[in-house]
Amino acid sequence: MFSGILIKIFSIVLLIAVGIVLILGIGTLFKGGETSKKYSNKLMQLRVLLQFIAIIALVVFAYFFKD
Repeated sequence: MFSGILIKIFSIVLLIAVGIVLILGIGTLFKGGETSKKYSNKLMQLRVLLQFIAIIALVVFAYFFKD
């Protein structure tokens, strides 16, 4: 039971992190100017990396922690 709660919390934290980076990236893209040139591509790359980590973690959790 304890591990199930930790897995749920970790999964939610990963998904929230992806959402935050996505929102920051879109906001930077719409802001434009020098900020957009400097950060929007890096934020989108970070989003893709976080999505990859989240998907792998969720698949591993689903495989190993089936009910």
